[in-house]
Amino acid sequence: MDAVLYICHGSRVKKGCDQAIEFIERSKSKIDVPIQEVCFLELAEPTIEQGFKRCVEQGATRIAIVPILLLTAGHAKVDIPEEIHKVYQHYPHIKVVYGTPFGVDNQIVDILIERIKETEVTIKKDAMVLLVGRGSSDPEVKKDFHEIAQRLAHKGGFQHVDTCYLAATTPKLLEGLKQASESNYSQVFVLPYLLFTGILMNEIRTELKKWNKAEQEFILANYLGYHDRLSNILQNQVNKLLNSQGNEYDVYRYS
Repeated sequence: MDAVLYICHGSRVKKGCDQAIEFIERSKSKIDVPIQEVCFLELAEPTIEQGFKRCVEQGATRIAIVPILLLTAGHAKVDIPEEIHKVYQHYPHIKVVYGTPFGVDNQIVDILIERIKETEVTIKKDAMVLLVGRGSSDPEVKKDFHEIAQRLAHKGGFQHVDTCYLAATTPKLLEGLKQASESNYSQVFVLPYLLFTGILMNEIRTELKKWNKAEQEFILANYLGYHDRLSNILQNQVNKLLNSQGNEYDVYRYS
């Protein structure tokens, strides 16, 4: 019997974890799999081990494990596979197929444009966007993030979309804001590329209060969030995983 185990990041802020669970509950109805469980990589429960066990206890013989993460970095490449490996030792008879984060997708670009429009600020011709990512030392993340920024500029009709990060790589948030403040753009839409509210969102909100000036407006848009469009991406990924024979995706058969 098939099962899906959704692995969310986890947060010290309870609301962030609640948002993840609510998103998975909304998404379940689109996915025709009898067993569906949610767990967290860190900072919250159920853990990956607990989520995996729940699937097995309900009769799962094959588990599609999906990281509910935006981009492919250390968590998706190392941390989650290591946890799967530990758990798998106890259930060697279970087949496990492992998916990928949401990645670069035009539906996500549509969400970003929607978030900017939700500010209800009239967008000027000389507006720019500062896309703020969580950050990672993995070069693949910067490559993908730059691709998303380019697609946003093209589809959203912005003259310029710049990127910065909150941790682990450069340019950092302060540098991104400084560069924007020294530009000739009269509007700067600051757009957090985050799945959930929490400490990082509060950090952006606090810092942004310092940068508004008469000739240049900084507008904070809402974070990406668990939008319904992400459910569509998730549905497609689960279907691909369960319809594959292990060639398209990594199959963990530890022994």
